[in-house]
Amino acid sequence: MPDPRRLLLIVNPTSGQKKIIPLLPEVFARLSSGGYDVNVKFTLSRGDAADYVRRLGAQYDTVACCGGDGTLNECVTGLMALPEAERPAVGYIPCGSTNDFAASLKLPTDILAAADRVACGDLKALDVGGFGDKYFTYVASFGAFTESSYSTPQSLKNALGHLAYILDGIKSIGSIRYTELSATADGEEFSGKYIFGAVCNSTSMGGLLKLKPGQVDFADGLFELMLIRYPESPADLVRILQALTTSHFEDVAGISFRHCREASFRLAAPTPWTVDGEFGGKVTEVTVRNLHNVIRMIL
Repeated sequence: MPDPRRLLLIVNPTSGQKKIIPLLPEVFARLSSGGYDVNVKFTLSRGDAADYVRRLGAQYDTVACCGGDGTLNECVTGLMALPEAERPAVGYIPCGSTNDFAASLKLPTDILAAADRVACGDLKALDVGGFGDKYFTYVASFGAFTESSYSTPQSLKNALGHLAYILDGIKSIGSIRYTELSATADGEEFSGKYIFGAVCNSTSMGGLLKLKPGQVDFADGLFELMLIRYPESPADLVRILQALTTSHFEDVAGISFRHCREASFRLAAPTPWTVDGEFGGKVTEVTVRNLHNVIRMIL
């Protein structure tokens, strides 16, 4: 019999209200039945997953993570520290509170079904985002809809619906903060006052704004860029909110939607960004670039 493949399983035990813990024995069994020799590491603090992959990943055929999109981000960050020829495949068993990227990839939301997918799924090369010296799997964003992505209590998001909660907070123009910026995306220039910006590779931007599946290709070397200008009148605000809630924002005044390989931003003041739903720091200048097909994911 051939030697079993080696799999490093990284588990965030607090993710998704700790729902992974009672299922771990069965997860191990299903991965083992797929021909894997499984070694498990538990994360105890932020950065542990990236550190495990960075130090140990090259010794394994596959690295799989049990957690949310933040845990996956850490695993990918660790992978990107390895030479491309030494990067193992990555599997994802989503058990976070939102799992935007998993939903975009149509991965199972059931933990055991996701373990079966890791054991028997097919490999596909995917793009990764570079955000300055950081990496992201699906979104880097700033502005009116973004800070709440990591600051709003999950219980409130669940009760009201995250988008409804955010829109309720920007019912009037006076309540909206804007950022003055200049940006360049594949040679096209933008400047002015903006209330939101995102560069993403997902059908969901931070759990809030939805893109149509046909608008997104995870391996085409392109990202989706959305910039929303500060509305100058109540009518402009209503038109923008209607476009966002219905996902029909093409050709809507005040909303720029493009596909691009690289986007550079210069912001008038230090501005907080989120990177895969986590706080990514405050920046005044940053370049976001597409790293084409640099990881292999089990789908």
